[in-house]
Amino acid sequence: MTFKPVEEQFSYLKKGAAEIIREDELKAKLAESAKTGKPMRVYLGVDPTAPDLHLGHTVVLRKLKQFQDMGHTAIFLIGDFSAMIGDPTGQSETRPPLTREQVRQNAETYLQQVYKILDKDKTEVRYNDEWLGKLSSHEVVQLCAKYRLARMLEREDFRSRLENSQPISVHELLYPLLTAYDAVSLKSDVELGATEQKFNLLVHREIQREYGLPGQVILTMPILVGLDGERKMSKSLGNYVGITEAPQEMFGKLMSISDELMWTYYELLTDFPSPVIIRLREEVRTGALHPMEAKMQLAHTIIAGFHGEEAARKARDEFQRVFRERQAPEEAPRVKVARGAAKKLSVLLADLKLAASRSEAERLMKQGGVEIDGARADDVKREIDLSKPVEFLLRAGKKKFVRVVVE
Repeated sequence: MTFKPVEEQFSYLKKGAAEIIREDELKAKLAESAKTGKPMRVYLGVDPTAPDLHLGHTVVLRKLKQFQDMGHTAIFLIGDFSAMIGDPTGQSETRPPLTREQVRQNAETYLQQVYKILDKDKTEVRYNDEWLGKLSSHEVVQLCAKYRLARMLEREDFRSRLENSQPISVHELLYPLLTAYDAVSLKSDVELGATEQKFNLLVHREIQREYGLPGQVILTMPILVGLDGERKMSKSLGNYVGITEAPQEMFGKLMSISDELMWTYYELLTDFPSPVIIRLREEVRTGALHPMEAKMQLAHTIIAGFHGEEAARKARDEFQRVFRERQAPEEAPRVKVARGAAKKLSVLLADLKLAASRSEAERLMKQGGVEIDGARADDVKREIDLSKPVEFLLRAGKKKFVRVVVE
């Protein structure tokens, strides 16, 4: 197989990376591949502890895809064995174990989503139960003998838990060692992961050498900051963009990020070369390009990757219609309301779940965030006549539109 020049590959693969351990080793491995025509074996291990992926998960997946695009073997490792232990990284307490059935179901969903990024026909999918499930107790003891407890307890999360008198289960200490055996079994040249997984990855590299293999190169990717601009993207924090969400929903969420955060998303979530991103940023700085336009281009690019160009275009048009031109979406949901006595608009908003409470509805009205058929409704005493059939479009906030049908 013919590969691109080493420096060209290295420059492409380094884009967005937080750290490469070590850069000279990666260049040497790339040169060896070019010389022999043999692709490097590059893997990403994922424990399917939850079924759905968001953009934060895709940062390192996209890096694996870049190695794949360069002609190297992309291995997607599903930690069906290790997921039942649970990665202790960043955890303040022992995770509850998952059942085999939970892991299996999550893994199936993971793969469906992963193939939105990786080329299914060129991806080697492995499960670490293939080898970890077959290790004898004798082999597990041999593996444990290759690493010192003192070094294991140096890791920040373990040290913090010890200092705070929080328990650490023995099986958590085994996690980095067992997943290191993944690297031994796969004979990997490169392993990818997030920055918070650096300790585990370093253990993997060292254990490979203990088994007589060349130590793999480690490439870590930054943690993606969520929509709030402060914390890592997380479903539990509600600051995420799911990759299976509707295009319109994704577009609206991406347009909510700050202008500054937009450039990080360009770097980590698109294939735009760094010089192009630098040029776009300069155009925004000088006023040649409006930041809104740059952000819309970002949202379009990301959504097209998951849903196609046509869906991205429609989402963009919908956003312009709703948020820029203040028009209702083409498919505003219709809600039927039974005829009866007049009702305060604030109460109706709460009843329709357009506001969390009546007081929240009144606050929204005072701020000008409520419209009826395009007309501002800011009088908190306003009542809606429900005694006769009527239909009107109700907007609450920037995104919520409902067509109310009284009958």
